[in-house]
Amino acid sequence: MENIQRKATKMIPELRNLSYERRLQRLELIPLEQRRLRGQLTEAFKYLNGLNNVTLEGLFERNGNVRTRNNCQKLLLGNFKTSQAMNFFPIKIAVTWNQLPENIVSAGTVSTFKNHLDKFWITNPPVLHPTNSMSLTP
Repeated sequence: MENIQRKATKMIPELRNLSYERRLQRLELIPLEQRRLRGQLTEAFKYLNGLNNVTLEGLFERNGNVRTRNNCQKLLLGNFKTSQAMNFFPIKIAVTWNQLPENIVSAGTVSTFKNHLDKFWITNPPVLHPTNSMSLTP
C-alpha cells in the first residue's frame, strides 16, 4: 500500500522531483505505517478505557507501579521466547504506548487522545518499521 501512495504522490507534476517524505509534507499526509500505528494506539486507548464493546479479558496488563517515566498507565510486556511474539498486538502496542507522555494516555476522549498524539508526533515522530513491528528497545 505504501508503494501505491508513493507512486500516486509522484503523479502530481509539481511534486514529482521531491522526495517521498517531502511530497507527504506538502500534501499534509502521513505515511501509511504511521496511520496504521495511530489506529492501533487508538484502539488500545479505547480498550484500556472501556470505550468499546470488546471483552477480551487480559489483552493488556497494566503496570501497577505508578512511579514510572513518561506516563503512569504503562503496560506490562510480559516474557516471551520468540521474536514472533513481538508481532502480537498487545506487545507491539505496549512498547509504543509506554513511551507516550501522560497527557496523551490520560486523555478524556478518543478525539483528545488523537489530537494530543498527532501534536506529540510532530516533534517526536514514531519509529516505524516496514512490518509494523516495534522494537523492544526504545
